[in-house]
Amino acid sequence: MPFRIMNAIALTIVIIGAVNWGLIGFFGFDLVAALFGDMSGFSRVVYALVGLAGLYSILFYKRLTMDCEEK
Repeated sequence: MPFRIMNAIALTIVIIGAVNWGLIGFFGFDLVAALFGDMSGFSRVVYALVGLAGLYSILFYKRLTMDCEEK
């Protein structure tokens, strides 16, 4: 899978996670739990994917610093 597609997938999952955390913080509403059940198997998979996408997104910092050094 090309990195461009992987980056888009990771960014989308991170945005979904951020929106969910925003809903939790502002309204006390966990959208993932509401859709898939409170800590059900599938909701745990969703939370794990968000975490992995966040870890993968750390690579964006490396690219950002590389781009700044090139300019």
